[in-house]
Amino acid sequence: MFLIVGLGNPEEKYAKTFHNMGFLAAGDAAEILGVKFKKKECEASVAEAFVGGEKVLIARPLTYMNASGRAVKQLVRKYKLAPHEMVVLYDDYDIPKGHVRIRPSGSAGTHNGMRSLIAELGYSDFARIRIGIRDENVNIPIINYVLSDVRKEDYELFISATKRAAEAAIALAKGETVEHVMSRYNG
Repeated sequence: MFLIVGLGNPEEKYAKTFHNMGFLAAGDAAEILGVKFKKKECEASVAEAFVGGEKVLIARPLTYMNASGRAVKQLVRKYKLAPHEMVVLYDDYDIPKGHVRIRPSGSAGTHNGMRSLIAELGYSDFARIRIGIRDENVNIPIINYVLSDVRKEDYELFISATKRAAEAAIALAKGETVEHVMSRYNG
């Protein structure tokens, strides 16, 4: 079994914000695998797929970004998942917009959703796929920026980035190594 988690905020008013890149990428993964978010469990909206005969859950925590760890911890416990059986997709202000970076583990950096995950799980050695959102031409506080809508002129760039992130997550779910997926999708 494998868990793909996309971080974001559940309300419609956040749907097109930078902070919902993880939700968008999770949606792309579900679409690629031909499944829909049909059920709610462990404070998350969940889609179920099978990849190579193995069950894959795609989850969007409904606990809001800063409490994402609560929902993920419940899913990890319910399905008895090890750290290598999970990948988390999320926006990252420290990476230029449209870039995708995959890592096998790491710190939370400046991301409150990841802080919540690491605090709740008690470990950080799980794969993560970060979607860059930083625009050097925008100079507003980070909290205002991440909760603002993606500009029309950047829409296609982010659609491409979330799709690449989803494809990378699916590659991990298929059993490809993080190193191999990094070499194909980082950048």
